[in-house]
This record gives sequence, structure tokens and C-alpha cells, in this order.
Amino acid sequence: MIAYVALEHTFPVEEQSFTAVVFAGHKEHAVQVPLSPDALGKPVHFAPGRRGIPVKACVQGIHFTSHVVSRSGKFWLLLPAEVEHAAGLQVGSPGSFLLSPE
Repeated sequence: MIAYVALEHTFPVEEQSFTAVVFAGHKEHAVQVPLSPDALGKPVHFAPGRRGIPVKACVQGIHFTSHVVSRSGKFWLLLPAEVEHAAGLQVGSPGSFLLSPE
């Protein structure tokens, strides 16, 4: 008798680029991620009551780490205030983003 074992293969994801507008959030500002986050990894707890997929990101040449969270059936990249300021962004302004798994 031959036993078969299903193996889960994870292939590296290259950086994904997109342009998005900054939205005001109830805790911090965020941009909608127009990509499926499935290849980015699995959600983790990163703060009390908060889960998200850890990612490496870049906006306007500013590199940072953050999380992609699910809200209202959409996916959002949380944008730290210091990154938003350094990139010259504000609510309503568009930015060019790169996103990859952490």
C-alpha cells in the first residue's frame, strides 16, 4: 500500500506594485490593497484584538514594515504616521506602493 502525503509548497512572492489613495482610519491611516493577500502570508496577532499579515512595504522610496488587515471585505495596508509624513502623503493623496511578504 502506498501512502500519499499532501505537501504545501510556498513559493516566494516578488514585490507587487500598486497606486492607492490614503484613507483615514479609526486607529491609523491606511491604503486599500487591490491585490489578493493570500500569497503574502498568514495573519498574526500584532496588537490586542488586532490581526494582520506582516509585510514589507515601500511608498515614495520610504521603506517600512506594517500589516495588511481585513476590514469590510477589503484589504488595507496600515500606514504609520511617520511614514505618511516622510513620504509627503495625507488623507486623499495617492501614493505608489511596493508590497512583499515579511
